[in-house]
Amino acid sequence: MSATTADTHVFDVREDNFEAEVLQASLTTPILVDFWATWCGPCKTLGPMLEKLAGEFNGAFRLAKVDVDKSQQLAAMFGIRSVPTVMLVKDGQIVDGFAGALPEGQLREFLQRHVQPADGAANDADAVPESPEEAINRLQQAIAAEPDQPELKLDLALALMRAGHAEAAEAELTTLPANLATDARAVRLRSQLDLARALAGAPSLPELQQRVQADAGDWAARDLLGVRLLLEGDAAGGLDQFLAILEKAREWNDGQARKRLLAAFTTLDDAELVGRYRRRMASLVF
Repeated sequence: MSATTADTHVFDVREDNFEAEVLQASLTTPILVDFWATWCGPCKTLGPMLEKLAGEFNGAFRLAKVDVDKSQQLAAMFGIRSVPTVMLVKDGQIVDGFAGALPEGQLREFLQRHVQPADGAANDADAVPESPEEAINRLQQAIAAEPDQPELKLDLALALMRAGHAEAAEAELTTLPANLATDARAVRLRSQLDLARALAGAPSLPELQQRVQADAGDWAARDLLGVRLLLEGDAAGGLDQFLAILEKAREWNDGQARKRLLAAFTTLDDAELVGRYRRRMASLVF
């Protein structure tokens, strides 16, 4: 896990050089701080992806690696309760962060909210993101190698859901220990599974789109279309379908549009998007 000295964008940091290499350095270049440990299974998944992205961004940010076992004072100072935990430092301040091993696509989105690739960086269009099936295979191999790392099972459940394997995702979710069962990602996954049950035997996405185009008041089709869009990655498109029902047929199916919106909000890890649609929902309800 230790960064190689040949890579100028990735470096190890401890208490004695943290102020200079992270806080002071962040005044000119954003520093992504990766708190990890040698015994942490998810760290072995996240670490290489962060190092790859540091290279692709070509110095737009630098990656500081903190081994929490060797730098316990730093971990305590930042209130690190689990690893991996990642924090972005800019202008001497923590501006964002996350816990757990995110998939590569979400890592890119996280970084792009704060930094832009420098000149000479790899073009995102040329980068081949990891597919859901590749993530499943990678995580299954990691679990086989380290079966005592339950965090990997949560990562696998999330990858299975992204690949559309809802039943398999639910099976993995039920095996999680109590401390992970209440993890924010696990809570979101349960909400996604609840929504996915509505699609049992439902028409395909193109069929539902055709039905809604033919009859804008086909609320059943619009409802299922919203669920499909939401679960297939078009969150805004799905929420728009529920809002359309709420606006024109608020009481349809015992107020199902409002229930769908509230359930959808718990599945999304995008505070700005959720806030925007909550306000739109409130304007229709109140």
